[in-house]
Amino acid sequence: MPPAAGAVALHSSLCSTASEKPYSPLRSTVLHVAPKPKSLLQNHPLYPPTHAKLSLEFKEKILCLEVMGVDAGKALSQNPDLRTATMESIQSIITFLFSNGILEKDLPRIFGMCPKILTSDIKTDLTPVFDFILNELKVPENSFRRVINKCPRLLTSSVKDQLRPALVYLRRLGFKDLGALAYQDSVLLVSSVEHTLIPKLRFLETLGLSKDEIRSMVLRCPALLTFSIENNFQPKYGYFAGEMGRKVEELKEFPQYFAFSLENRIKPRHTEVVQSGITLPLSVMLKSTDEEFGELLKQGGG
Repeated sequence: MPPAAGAVALHSSLCSTASEKPYSPLRSTVLHVAPKPKSLLQNHPLYPPTHAKLSLEFKEKILCLEVMGVDAGKALSQNPDLRTATMESIQSIITFLFSNGILEKDLPRIFGMCPKILTSDIKTDLTPVFDFILNELKVPENSFRRVINKCPRLLTSSVKDQLRPALVYLRRLGFKDLGALAYQDSVLLVSSVEHTLIPKLRFLETLGLSKDEIRSMVLRCPALLTFSIENNFQPKYGYFAGEMGRKVEELKEFPQYFAFSLENRIKPRHTEVVQSGITLPLSVMLKSTDEEFGELLKQGGG
């Protein structure tokens, strides 16, 4: 298929009014429509004379990315292989995603976050991921879309080197609910065991917490494994133990402390509590709404 025809076909398939439905064989007919007049493409903002040195195929590729709602410049910067990818290979990947329940309206988020997907190999890269989701996470095919939209990075992760080792490690930690891992905490599956998960657990040990206590905290608040040591744990614990003068036992009971903003929630609430001369449990101080918090201050802590 000539570059211009490929771009127009992709444009037509993505801009169809029936774009909310998953891919089916019947939809393949829209991929072979007659090309629109070239003048329509040449009048597009991405086709000014200043870009005359760019090949027609490359221009078509840029236009197609923009039609999908993807920032072409960002995508090409993050995935240089896109420069040599053919229109046919990109269309094949889109068709494959449609066949697995992904909708056209999902493409901007998926490709925007992970443009590498656009140059993946369907057989060696993408198919193993969907097999992993189906067979090892026990996600039914009609729920693939929910999982991928939650964490598009799954599609750029190696099952052998990343996803399976992470799943094994997380299950050893005590994560038994595969549904929760798939639908809520899938970012943990794309996190390096050696460079991300283990260092965070080790840092929590330095606070005087035992392995069992840390395991309990992580299972109650899986987001702990996603927080930065330098930008989250260290400054928040420093304020907790220093300025607030609280004991680590409170963190055992309320590990969600690390999920609150230090500047916008923790510090202002602590300051008001101190000024009011009252004492509040950590969870009550941070979880209460502004209205509830105000009432607690008026009542002297209840």
